[in-house]
Amino acid sequence: MKVHHTIESLQSNLQQHKHQGQTIAFVPTMGNLHQGHLDLVKKGQTLADKVVVSIYVNPLQFGANEDLATYPRTLDDDLAKLEALGASDIFVPTDSIMYPEGKEIHTKVSVPKLGDRHCGASRPQFFGGITTVVAKLFNIVQADVSIFGEKDFQQLAIIRKMVDDLCIPTKVVGNPIVREADGLAMSSRNSYLSPEERAIAPVLYQTLARMKEKILADGMDSTLEQKAIADLNSNGFTVDYLTLCNSKTLEPASKHDKALVILAAAMLGKTRLIDNLELSLSPTHQ
Repeated sequence: MKVHHTIESLQSNLQQHKHQGQTIAFVPTMGNLHQGHLDLVKKGQTLADKVVVSIYVNPLQFGANEDLATYPRTLDDDLAKLEALGASDIFVPTDSIMYPEGKEIHTKVSVPKLGDRHCGASRPQFFGGITTVVAKLFNIVQADVSIFGEKDFQQLAIIRKMVDDLCIPTKVVGNPIVREADGLAMSSRNSYLSPEERAIAPVLYQTLARMKEKILADGMDSTLEQKAIADLNSNGFTVDYLTLCNSKTLEPASKHDKALVILAAAMLGKTRLIDNLELSLSPTHQ
């Protein structure tokens, strides 16, 4: 495993792999790696000869009052996990490498409409920051395939559209959510939870699961979202959004939609948690 701090070093090594006929998978991360991230690397190893992992806390996707300064940074531990897993190349750039003239005047990449709802409504800078840095990383690595977790469902949809719209030559693959034993979706931000909050946190997944079961049993009901939000609020969450959507457009579900996703984000104390569940309705459901 080689750790690269410059674009030139990384690209030089990747060219060697490509000259040997080896394929490249790419897993972009912000570090503080958990089992969900490691599963992305394992997925990459099934799809390509070499796996590149980037570790970079991207300032463009953080708002003024968000947790950029306190976001958990555990580079030594991350590198040990990746070496044990057999990752090939690790890219650990600095802000000056990614935004050499400053992030304020760096070219921005944005995906309209898909990024305006849900997380994009409450974090307006978020997806523009992600698409900008991911587009740059895609161009740096030039991977055959890139792997993202499905926990960030809206992010995955936006990146897929960006890749299609800009003809970026990498195949984007989603990987299923990795959960703790009690159902909580794994996230780097889970480390912010107090012991009391950690005990409550699985209620988010449990609420979505009950809503999914109800829809599959009885069809869509306009009151289900409000009931789920009320349940979460009564358990100590502050719900940002919880909505049933068309899983492709992420628009609110209509009675004609059959491929659906429940998207949710909620604050628990000072920690923002997101989760989702997909479901498919048969033609008989209304």
